[in-house]
Amino acid sequence: MQRGWSRPGFNDASWLSAKVEDFAKNTLIATINEPVKQHETFKPVRIFKTPKGEQVIDFGQNLVGWVKFRVRGKAGDKIVLSHAEVLDKPGNFYTENLRSAISQDTYILSGDGEETFEPHFTWQGFRFVKVQGYPGDLKPEDFTAVTLYSDMRQTGSFSCSNSMINQLQHNILWGQKGNFLDVPTDCPQRDERLGWTGDAQVFSRTASYNMNVNNFFAKWMKDVAADQYSSGSVPFVIPDVIKRPGSEPGGSTGWSDVALIIPWNMYLAYGDKQILQNQYNSMKAWVDYMQHQSKNDLWNTGNHFGDWLFYSRNDDTDGSSAITSKYLIAQCFYAYSTSLLIKTAEVLGKEEDVKYYSDLLAKIKKAFLDEYVTPNGLISSDTQTAYVLALQFDMLPENLRQQAADRLVSNIRRYGNHLTTGFLGTPYLCHVLSRFGYTDVAYTLLLQDTYPSWLYPVKMGATTIWERWDGVRPDGSFEDASMNSFNHYAYGAIGDWMYRVVSGIDTKTDTPGYKHITIKPHPGGGFTYANADYETNYGKVSSHWKIDSLGFHLDVEVPANTTATVYLPTGGTVTESGKPLQASNTRDRDGYMEFEIGSGEYHFIAAGTK
Repeated sequence: MQRGWSRPGFNDASWLSAKVEDFAKNTLIATINEPVKQHETFKPVRIFKTPKGEQVIDFGQNLVGWVKFRVRGKAGDKIVLSHAEVLDKPGNFYTENLRSAISQDTYILSGDGEETFEPHFTWQGFRFVKVQGYPGDLKPEDFTAVTLYSDMRQTGSFSCSNSMINQLQHNILWGQKGNFLDVPTDCPQRDERLGWTGDAQVFSRTASYNMNVNNFFAKWMKDVAADQYSSGSVPFVIPDVIKRPGSEPGGSTGWSDVALIIPWNMYLAYGDKQILQNQYNSMKAWVDYMQHQSKNDLWNTGNHFGDWLFYSRNDDTDGSSAITSKYLIAQCFYAYSTSLLIKTAEVLGKEEDVKYYSDLLAKIKKAFLDEYVTPNGLISSDTQTAYVLALQFDMLPENLRQQAADRLVSNIRRYGNHLTTGFLGTPYLCHVLSRFGYTDVAYTLLLQDTYPSWLYPVKMGATTIWERWDGVRPDGSFEDASMNSFNHYAYGAIGDWMYRVVSGIDTKTDTPGYKHITIKPHPGGGFTYANADYETNYGKVSSHWKIDSLGFHLDVEVPANTTATVYLPTGGTVTESGKPLQASNTRDRDGYMEFEIGSGEYHFIAAGTK
């Protein structure tokens, strides 16, 4: 790009004019995803001067978009708006974590009465705005923050009796809004704003509950396939703007697996196998790439990000840092992607591929056991992430699974009931605990409010999900500014557990898209109620439960043309709308009463169940 091209007086005489040519029209396609639009607006909640004397506006919410303002001044007056997510410990404007991003909007007044300004072709990530050069006093009515994100319809809601968990849900949703601008960016504020594949895949199931992301991801996954290298390796970011001649910046486990994980999650959420058909060659190419990189079915080569931003300590003299072997992680995701390819092949009727990759999956799991697991079930890295991935992806034989879950819980307790997982282990942690009978431990982790935990940022005043567990330390100092975003949605993947386990709303794998619904709430954590509503393609499904002196109440709504299996925790008489539930229609299963219902609204009470 030529320097000064946007400045007055630039000599553009050597530029060529556009030409009209008669190219074929069949290469043009309409985009299928929603456009980026303006949405909510925020007025200042506080206008103040910092200890350094800076004039700053606080909009109360870390958001993505821009500031629109009104002003009267003289011709030539220059107003500069600078944007930041947080204030530093003394309370001054802080932009070091933006790295080389200037994040400023500059306006020159014409002096012609009242003028209104807002930018175009850009956006900022911010909560705070520093105003320089403004003539007169800053007044709240003259400034408005305008949010910007893809025009996706909100489909899910979650609330409960714990206000900090409600704020966590708020942060999850706003982290999604702020980063889903045509592509799923990792962060919206610093000199990056890239479509990192790992972040997108870990959050995709949560994203599909909060908003309708079917078209958003269908389009982006086409970009994934388009940018995929001929080797089958998948770039770190999509669009692949960091590629240079002769390089293939990609192939990292947990990141490149986006090729399979998102299509499968979208199929489960929306029941449309078109995305599987569209992405099948891409999915297969990534699994084949891993197979070609492996020796004796063991993938222990290449460069990987690993369990990114896991819990670690400086000057770690006692080995407390939760380091998980990158190659152990790679073997787990190799197996997981292969299993998803098998499931996809079954859906699409590709029987030969089902057989071939089923045989391969058995070999991958055997290689994992031979390389990383002792006969007694100790996994070599002995970290939370190692046990979580091994259990989530069924890497262990049945006889070793429960003891592995027990080891996981022992590890959690060894860290004082704190998680130590990073980007790849965190999304599955609470799911694994619930699957193996430790929902109480999952609740303990959810409600932990000291570092590292989901609620520590909430306690520190976060309004979005942070990149690091301790972006702001307890003493008010910051983590390393080179990587410290305060709007980074990946750790918001806990939302999936809140929706599918706490509230219990899920879809059957063999009837995806919520054609047949599972409603299996897991009360705990001292919650007295939890409410979840989700707009499926058939209509709204609801699971609202509460606990009072009468017992456990469950209000359920099942949309038309669907059915549901309800699991009601019970220890006594069960009624529906005041009438006893017929025992002939129910089954007892692991402390739950299980039964089938059709579309409609229901009110169940399990007397004596707390």
